[in-house]
Amino acid sequence: MWFKNLIIYRFSEAFEQTPETLETALARAAFRPCASQELASHGWVAPLGERHSQQLVHAAANGGFMLLCLRRESRLLPASVVRERVDEKVEEIETAEQRRLRKKERDEIRDAVLLELTPRAFTKRSHHYALLAPAQGLLLIDAGSVKQAEELAALLRKTLGELPVAFPSLPAPPSLLFTRWIDGSEAPPADFEPGDECELSDPAEGGAVVRCRRQPLEADEVRGHIEAGKRVTRLAVAWSDQLECVLGDDLSVKRLRFADRLKEEAAEQAGGEDAAAQFDADFVLMSETLVRFVPRLLELLGSES
Repeated sequence: MWFKNLIIYRFSEAFEQTPETLETALARAAFRPCASQELASHGWVAPLGERHSQQLVHAAANGGFMLLCLRRESRLLPASVVRERVDEKVEEIETAEQRRLRKKERDEIRDAVLLELTPRAFTKRSHHYALLAPAQGLLLIDAGSVKQAEELAALLRKTLGELPVAFPSLPAPPSLLFTRWIDGSEAPPADFEPGDECELSDPAEGGAVVRCRRQPLEADEVRGHIEAGKRVTRLAVAWSDQLECVLGDDLSVKRLRFADRLKEEAAEQAGGEDAAAQFDADFVLMSETLVRFVPRLLELLGSES
């Protein structure tokens, strides 16, 4: 149980739900597989996995952390397959009746094809996790895009009736700070160390984008791009010997990797017990690390509480 990405939300009001009340609410929107004519379905499942637990809220004994899991199931029905089947049926009818079909007729055929093919389409599932840290006023979602995170937040809002969260407000784009770190005009703080990867973008609409990987960022080549007006819009960093990640100008955190020593510590705490004990140890250590990292990151970026 280690997040790979982060989309950060802040609570604008105190989150009053307990694990028990939250469990009751989530049960009303529990996951169910796609019906025969549904293209997609989503809902809440046990974060620990149905084989080990039926609890939709995984709560830490200490810290007040709660973990939720959204499962999404979608049918794989490529547009090219639908189009090919529609074209076949249209050609059959036009040949038999010696006339061209109207658009309305073609649309009706397409609807019939969807009814025919949807129940036979394969399905795929994806999972996204959310960490609720009420004491710190944070909702952290393990999602690779804002769209995925918003889907989870929207369902949680619908499930609870309200969800007073918003993206942190920043006084300036993170890229301005990242650029100052790399061009040498401002030294990074002691606990944030830039890595060997960044993305530089021209702020003009449609401007050039340069990606650097496995390259010293203090090199003249990188500084030359900055002098030409580009900004560092993505930057790999290491934080306090506890994690590494890539920070984005949109405040996204990608390719999150926790230090091996944290995972070893979690394994020691689990004591070689069952999967549930290991999951819980991982969850607690990950949560404790993230609720220190995220506020520190927001502090650097000047976000208001």
